[in-house]
Amino acid sequence: MAVGLPQLVSDVSNCLCEIDASGTCFKKFQPGVGPYGEPQLVKLIADRLNQTLGYGGRAITKRSPDLLIRGDWAVEVKIARPFGDNGREAENWSVNLLHPYPGNVSAIGDCYKLLEYAGLERRAVLVIGYEHNRPLIDLSPLLSAFEVVTREVCGIRLSKRSEIYRAELVHPIHQSLRVAAWEVLGTVG
Repeated sequence: MAVGLPQLVSDVSNCLCEIDASGTCFKKFQPGVGPYGEPQLVKLIADRLNQTLGYGGRAITKRSPDLLIRGDWAVEVKIARPFGDNGREAENWSVNLLHPYPGNVSAIGDCYKLLEYAGLERRAVLVIGYEHNRPLIDLSPLLSAFEVVTREVCGIRLSKRSEIYRAELVHPIHQSLRVAAWEVLGTVG
């Protein structure tokens, strides 16, 4: 079963909504998917892709890439969460996307890492973003800035963005979900 990038984005958003609807708390945070850390969340996504969405055991978590869909995708995942569980704006939250250096833990750093990936799978960077239902901090400028810096500053070619917005989360702060992904196509030139 070959999975295209728009389908992967849809499937991941469905997984996140299922995890959220379970009402399970991550550690001592409020219920919902928003407070989960990246490794824990990617593991839950892989489990749901395999169990409920027909990926048949092909979705596994790794150190690098974060999520491997055997035969289809090597995916690095980042979370964009402008507000904490307490409702206060988080410090330096946008750095998760924009730090433009190889070896860094940002989404741009992940693009560099994916360029070095030796597997046969296509490469993608996927961002899971959380907003209020009426965003207090809109993630759109951050996603656009990621595209511009990646292309114009770092010389990395990305596909057109595949994106889904869902506004049905249970967490009182992380009320809506935005999943965006780009295929990492190579370098410019």
